[in-house]
Amino acid sequence: MKVIFSKESLIAGISPVLGAVPTNGTLAYTNGILIETAESNDVYITAYDTGKGIRSRIQAEFIERPGSYIFNAQKLFQIVKLMPDGLNIEITVDDNRNVEIKSGKSSFSLFAIPGSEFPRLPDLEGKKGFHISGGILKKMIGKVIHSVADQDARPMLCGAFFRIYSDRLHVVSCDSYTLSECSAACEISDVTDISTMNAKFIIPGHALGELVRLLPDDDTVITVMLSAKHAVVKLDGIIFLTRLIDSEYIDYERIIPKAQTIYATVNRQRLLSGLERANLVADEKIQGSGRSYVKIVVSENRFALTSSSANGKVYDEMSCVHMGDDIEIGFNCRYLINSVRAATSENLIISFKNPTQSITLEAPEQEKRDDESFFYMILPVRMNG
Repeated sequence: MKVIFSKESLIAGISPVLGAVPTNGTLAYTNGILIETAESNDVYITAYDTGKGIRSRIQAEFIERPGSYIFNAQKLFQIVKLMPDGLNIEITVDDNRNVEIKSGKSSFSLFAIPGSEFPRLPDLEGKKGFHISGGILKKMIGKVIHSVADQDARPMLCGAFFRIYSDRLHVVSCDSYTLSECSAACEISDVTDISTMNAKFIIPGHALGELVRLLPDDDTVITVMLSAKHAVVKLDGIIFLTRLIDSEYIDYERIIPKAQTIYATVNRQRLLSGLERANLVADEKIQGSGRSYVKIVVSENRFALTSSSANGKVYDEMSCVHMGDDIEIGFNCRYLINSVRAATSENLIISFKNPTQSITLEAPEQEKRDDESFFYMILPVRMNG
């Protein structure tokens, strides 16, 4: 193989796929990316960890000899980044799989593996699919990703649940301590003759972070293809593949509190800044007792945050519109911060029942929108004494 690239295009091709390169692979090919030539000077660069995969397509300046080889991902990327700017990069692989990477008067030597040893990718087409705004999909994932469980005996909680309607995207996540639910009105159209409307699927959390990184911020339309076991997201020049979680999602509506009796409406940004200050104390580890908590005290039209640890105390008070009894309740401060930060309304109405039952966060009625909604639920912690 002998291919000449511009430095800019090669970096643009390698960068997106790095998130799918395994970090703990024991075999040489599992730490690598596959570079393979195609027609019309197209070159495909692929990384795949058997759970998720990313493939980018770039244009080479010239393909003198076609080929397909696996390269150590991090070494190749570092070499390319350090090559001189403004000069082309020539990658040559000889019959003994010795690699020479040249640019100007700089050169490196590596060793390649035949492309035939790269893990076989699943079907990248899928049986059905839909078009959707990449920006809206990215925004909705960002609203729920903090509630995806890292580990849980129930595998469905380690991913986000998606439901597709003809004009709306609905996304839910739950990690046993918090629940996040959001939806957005958007244009969704089928790719194939098979209807995708009312489709349901669960994307694992480890894939969501990479997908958010790749999705555009604007309304550029992307394509999502679905098969029984995989989802494939097609962007401009990039294909993202992830295995789906093969499970029914929990009946999350059943666990949402229905009979809250205490309500406090607060300014969202003021609450967020207060929680971030409280977290300076609450996030400190206390020997033998794990993490401290933040206590919320609601009385009359006063909303107070307090926390104490071995190294200090914090108190922050703000005004609120209060209905119902007074209440004192404790929370993991980080859970509260994540939910308040993900919300988008100017104010939040926080609903309580008692110190042992979950609270809910949503927009006040006058700020609710038809085109976008959010809902968060957080489980309290037991306070000392």
